[in-house]
Order: sequence, then structure tokens, then C-alpha cells
Amino acid sequence: MRSLWLAAAALAVPPAPVAFQDDTAALGIAFRHEGSPTSNKYLIETMGGGVALFDYDNDGRLDIFFANCAALEDPMPAGRLPDKSAPRFANRLYRQNPDGRFQDVTVRAGLTGTNYAMGAATGDIDNDGFVDLYVTGYGGNTLYRNRGDGTFADITRSSGAGAAGWSSSAGFLDYNRDGHLDLFVGRYVAMSFDNNRYCGEKRPGGRAYCHPDNFAGVPNILYRNNGDGTFTDVSREAGIANPEGKTLGVSFADYDNDGWPDIYVANDSVRCFLYRNRGDGRFDDVALAAGVGFNEDGKTFAGMGTHFADYNNDGRPDIVVTDLSNERYVLYRNNGDGSFTDATTESGLGRATHPYSGWSTAFLDYDNDGWKDLFVAQGHVMDTIAQISSHLRYLQPPLLLRNTSGRLAPVDALPKGDWAGRGAAFGDLDNDGDLDIVAANVNQRAYVLRNQGGHRNGWLRLRLKGSRSNRDALGAQALVTTPAGEVRHFTVTTAVGYQSASDKRLLIGLGPARTAKLELRWPGGGIQRFDVRAGQTLDLVEP
Repeated sequence: MRSLWLAAAALAVPPAPVAFQDDTAALGIAFRHEGSPTSNKYLIETMGGGVALFDYDNDGRLDIFFANCAALEDPMPAGRLPDKSAPRFANRLYRQNPDGRFQDVTVRAGLTGTNYAMGAATGDIDNDGFVDLYVTGYGGNTLYRNRGDGTFADITRSSGAGAAGWSSSAGFLDYNRDGHLDLFVGRYVAMSFDNNRYCGEKRPGGRAYCHPDNFAGVPNILYRNNGDGTFTDVSREAGIANPEGKTLGVSFADYDNDGWPDIYVANDSVRCFLYRNRGDGRFDDVALAAGVGFNEDGKTFAGMGTHFADYNNDGRPDIVVTDLSNERYVLYRNNGDGSFTDATTESGLGRATHPYSGWSTAFLDYDNDGWKDLFVAQGHVMDTIAQISSHLRYLQPPLLLRNTSGRLAPVDALPKGDWAGRGAAFGDLDNDGDLDIVAANVNQRAYVLRNQGGHRNGWLRLRLKGSRSNRDALGAQALVTTPAGEVRHFTVTTAVGYQSASDKRLLIGLGPARTAKLELRWPGGGIQRFDVRAGQTLDLVEP
């Protein structure tokens, strides 16, 4: 009987029209994630670190931030926190130079960190034109304000946005549309070094990481930006403080087109949440009624990374969620009436992903043909999985599925290699008109995959600046219609995938079209319409 692993490998048959090249070393990126594995198998060791792509110095070139872990003792003494003092455990900020290579500026920027870091979120919290950084982790989170001179100030204590416990993915959004970016923090489980159970077989080398069922969930946090450098925890009054959540991924979009940003939360082995924004400062969890709380078999799954984006070009944001091997990644198609249909099987996603474990993911149009394709960073959570299931592997290749009119199928476009993939972020690093990928891996080097030709098709880049809305224009929507009547729908967001933050600029594939019509819907409610040409970057300011 052929293994599921071999059967899945046979699916990746056609070469892609565009390929990616591993340019990590050539670009000067030398980051290696240090997870500090122990024989006690603390669950935090498995989760890896996130990536952020953002232009922190406003020079027009994307820079790269990597979240890194901290040293664990084996075993950890009661009351002791992980130690981040050794340089190899530092978070890393790489500044992109004019020649396209990157320089490590972590120490000067003040971003080495103090906690066992995991995730990264980006957004301009004070509307001063410089993007700020939020770093999640175990034992507390850190909010860094961008001073605008190449350095960051730790304002965690004064801002009131530090959170506690174990946080995973986070993201900025303006949920109440007051022009100030608020902060959603996804938190995982109530694990401590004191309640770490023995899981696995009672034999040398038989210990394994515990399933999240062994730990209680914790509520997520919504911080409202007060507009004065401080945040207020409004989780309870907003209706998002569900203590049963075990969150690993979060993404935002206005799925019901009522003008208010909604929140999708990917939970690990408990049902997922869909928070519909009521527009009065409160949210309703409508996941069950909308059909996005469970998979098509009516079961929970190990939700990890997620993206809220329109994959079938009907103008409505859909939802993709990654999970563990043998579960299949999940795709929910937006029906336009407040409900979703599980399109995992009909789209081809289920067949292509059954043996894999996925983390950060994004719908990105890598070849600019007008259809958003799907990238997934992959690797099993358990380093002993091959001992338990011989057809599965801990290290797995990243996956690229090409979208052909709503059907997803693997293509051979990525460099060969197996990884313990976790965080990944997406953006046009070299400003050539196609999307590149930066990914981080547990206890391995990071990789930078540069797109080798997506710009040959038509494309349009949008750089938006809010005035009445938040300056980053997070939550703005762009609808682009080609002369053939094809529609592309995009939401401005940085919260994409798993524990990572992507470029806020929109890069829209136009295929063979050289002109298009653009409708821009600002978070403040205004609408603008333009006739646009392909192959250009538009800097648009909210009127």
C-alpha cells in the first residue's frame, strides 16, 4: 500500500510558469532560529518564530524582522523564565540597503528583545508615518514605538498593551473606525513549566510534546487604541474574551461588506471563531451559523495559520486555514449571504494537503495572472512523528498551489528542501512587481525566496495613506476590474498567516490586461474610482 506521503508527492507534477530562487545567502540574511529544545518537551519549543516585512525607515525598501526564542533549562526551575541574554537568541532586524542586500541593525534599533518571542505584528499606532512593531511570546509581549530615526522605544509598560501568559499571532486593525489602530492578540494555552505533563511512551526517547488538549485555553485580548499612546483592554465588553480559545492564527476582513472589519481566529483542536463586527464596539461570534467553526466533517482541527482573502474572484473574502497531517487544510468559500461553504474538497486543497502540516500561509498571486495562488510553510509539530506514523515526516517541503479559476493544484516552483516551517511573510522585496517570500523554521536557518518572473504579467501596486482613516489604511478595500470584466478584490492588512506580518502595500496581478478600473473603499467610508495602467505604483491619499 502506497503511503499518503508518496501519493501526495505524485500530485506535484506540472512545472510552474514562474519559479522562486533561494537568495538567502546572496542577500546577506544569516538568521537561524534557536528553539532551545529540551528532553522535557515543553510545548513552547515547537511553535517557532514569526517574520515581519515592513519598511521601518521609510526608504521605500522592505526590511525584515525575525522573532527568536530564548534559552530553556532542562528542566526549567519553578518560577524561572527563559533567558534571552545570549546573542544567538536575539530577535533580528535586517535593514535593506540600496543595493538590495541586507544588514543586521538589531542592536542599534533596540530590538534584541527580552522574552521568549514568537510572533510579530506591524502597524502605525500613532499615525506619525513610521511603522511600529508588536512582538508576542511566552511570558509577555512587547510594543515598540518607531522613533523615526532608525531606533525603537519599548513602550509596553506605558501603553498598557503587554498582555500576559502565552501569546501567538497578533494583528492591528481599526475595529471601531476612529482612525487609530487597535490591537488583537491571540493567546494559546495556559501552559507553565510547572504543569508540563509527561506525554508519549515511558521509555528512553519515547517522550513527546503534549497535545493541546492537556492544557486549558485562554481568552484572546482586544486592545482599543486611546489615541494618546495608551491602550485599553476591551475584550469582555467587545465580546471576544472566550476562555475556550487556543489561538494560533488571526486574520481580518469585512466578509459581509457592511463597512466594518471582522475577525477570524484559527484555534488549535477547538472550534474556530468568526467575530462579526456589529459597528457599535461589540462583536458576535457567528462561526457556527456561518459554517466556519468546524471542518466539512463537523470536527475540530488543529487550526494554525489563516488568511482572509478572495481566492475565486467573486469580490468576497474567503478563509483558508492550515492544520496538521491527516486533517487536510480547510477552505471556506464566502457565499455572500453571511454564510460560507466548505470548499476544501471541490477546490483540490484537501487532496493536495492531507499528509502535510501547515503553518503560515497566504493567498498570493505569485505569477500575476489575476488568480491568488496559495503558499504554505510546512513541518510537523512533533519531531518524533516518524516513530509514531511511518508515512509522515517532521521536516516537510513548503507548498505552492497554483490557482486556475478557483481550482488549486501543486506546482513545481520552489527550491527543493525539507524544513520545520513556521512563520512566513510576503511582499515585493526588490520592488520589481512580483511577490517574494521570507520564511522562518524551527532550529534552522531562515530562507528568502525571490520571485523570478511574476512581473512579466501585468501588475498594479497601491500605496495608500489614510487621513480620516488610520494612516496605514488598514481595512481599505480595492476592487480592480479588467477590460474583460474580471474582478480582483483585496483588503489592506498586515495580519497574514501565522505569527507574521506582511507588506501592507497591495500588489494586484492583472494577467495580460494593460489597463483596468480601480474602485477604492477607504475605512472612513469614502469611495474613489480611477482608470489605471498596468506596471505602475500609485500613491493614493484618502480625500
